[in-house]
Amino acid sequence: MAKLPLIVGLGGINAAGRSSGFHSYKLMVADVLSADVMESTWQDLASRMGLETDNNVTADVIDAIKAGTFVRRIDSFDPDNLLYQYKANLNTDNDKICFTLRKSKLPTKIPDNWEVEVDGSKVHITVNGNLDALIEDRIVFPVTSGGNIPAGFNPASLYNSRFHPRGLSLTIYGASDAINSLGVEWDEILKHIKPDEVSVYAGSGLAQIDDNSLGGMLAASLTGGRVSSKMMALSLAEMPADFINGYVINSVGTTGTNMGACATFLYNLRQGMYDIQHGKSKVVIVGNAEAPVIPEIMEGFRVMGALAEDAQLKALDNSDVVDNRRACRPFSANAGFTMAESAQFVVLMDDELALKLGANIYGSVADVFVNADANKKSISAPGVGNYVTVAKATALAKAILGEEGVKQTFVQAHGTGTPQNRVTESHILNEVAKTFKIDNWPVTAIKSYVGHSMSAAAGDQLVASLGVWQHGWIPGIKTIDHIADDVHHSNLNILMDHQFAGDKGLDYKAVILNAKGFGGNNATGLVLSPTQTIEMLGAKYGDGVMASYHQRNQAVSDVTTANNKAACHGDEKIRYYFGESVMDENSITMTQDSLRLSEFEQEIDLGTVNPYSDYS
Repeated sequence: MAKLPLIVGLGGINAAGRSSGFHSYKLMVADVLSADVMESTWQDLASRMGLETDNNVTADVIDAIKAGTFVRRIDSFDPDNLLYQYKANLNTDNDKICFTLRKSKLPTKIPDNWEVEVDGSKVHITVNGNLDALIEDRIVFPVTSGGNIPAGFNPASLYNSRFHPRGLSLTIYGASDAINSLGVEWDEILKHIKPDEVSVYAGSGLAQIDDNSLGGMLAASLTGGRVSSKMMALSLAEMPADFINGYVINSVGTTGTNMGACATFLYNLRQGMYDIQHGKSKVVIVGNAEAPVIPEIMEGFRVMGALAEDAQLKALDNSDVVDNRRACRPFSANAGFTMAESAQFVVLMDDELALKLGANIYGSVADVFVNADANKKSISAPGVGNYVTVAKATALAKAILGEEGVKQTFVQAHGTGTPQNRVTESHILNEVAKTFKIDNWPVTAIKSYVGHSMSAAAGDQLVASLGVWQHGWIPGIKTIDHIADDVHHSNLNILMDHQFAGDKGLDYKAVILNAKGFGGNNATGLVLSPTQTIEMLGAKYGDGVMASYHQRNQAVSDVTTANNKAACHGDEKIRYYFGESVMDENSITMTQDSLRLSEFEQEIDLGTVNPYSDYS
């Protein structure tokens, strides 16, 4: 029988705040949570955003927090003052153009129509005829809405970032946050497993694309910049996994990323789940980090007609003022999606190891289904594959939970806020609900709060869903006031307001996470609630084992609570170990049966059994 992959840690950051401690989730449902419950979240966001509180979060600070979180006017660049250059062919009435340059800036290949006079460190140029030039301009970008992480928070300032691309700084922060949430020191975990029983599946869908990576490298020759030795290496899409292995957890285990556009997080979750289920690894870090709120990338999506432009949003509201806060409107009258940045990581663990360590159990991953769209007219258009993934996930929910149990699930829709998505995804969900006799299937879409973070999007969905089983509310889609006429919802309850899910979400046993990516990259995951997970573990291991687990978990839970409390006040451990405990050829001891590395207590077994003996 397959192992059940348990979710024992979570961490990261998005437009709603920090993931561990469920602070990003809590901000979404702040209006239905008590002041006591929200106190730590306000303090956490105030610390992250550099707002002075003196341990007393005032109404003014809360207003500033609300203004600087969620989807809002972009603050990673100035949309009203964006650098833009136009090609121009210059000429004068007398067909001569004169100007002066520093000698060091003189082109290597001097045009034939240039006359050059050297004067010390300067050169005087006379152009006979026309001159091709780039004219600098400042334009207003047509899209001003985005899902930046909380205003004023810069994860690169928390460690020696050395010109890291923003996506990798988000990675270091998110992975550190996830490990801090475990309540068990990483070195202690390593004592219980072999060095190769760790997997890391992490990456980015768009790679690292800012001025410190791919963007700067490609633009350098045209903007007068300089290509550094780091840019190429740090641009690679799997670099988040590499950074976690090399600088965060000191891992020699399995690594990589499985890319699937906007479904990438679920692709990686599937890889991690598989390793746990089949005993390949006992601990897996899964996640994605994406930092695409930069004008060049947004322009690429905008010209496709994918982003919600200001003019369109104004037209929807019949207003002269754009409502940035409501830019993303899933399943309603809408215009396009809203670009966002995020880093989301979860830690999966083998169930036996989790019970032995007393690890926190936030839920479990039953399965993730991935299916393509088959033949298509447009590579970016949705297709049939998502029917397959959603149907499979729902069928598995029925198999695990039963005829009535499958009705105790809710859906985290992909919910991008585009006119095409509202029709196609609603039809998929509605038809599956009909088939499995589910009435009023609760559907939400948290991109309405945090925007679309591309590869990390399903991670945003997962973290928000796990929060339901801590605080008891499914976040509603608060940016909409009606369901669009072309949305299919006869069997759906598309939530326009928060829905109470029972104490600690006990009314719901599982969540369906849905993701639809460009190119036909569809993925749907089934994640079981912590209560359902513990019931299943009890059935497998018995009451005695579970009683011992709960006793051990109390101490672990206390450490997690203490770490969260410290982080709320700005005291958090950022794990970045550059150049520490480095091993080389002198660190290895090897026999035919095993390999030992100097920095690890346990040795690595080498394969001595032929797995294909029945073929011999």
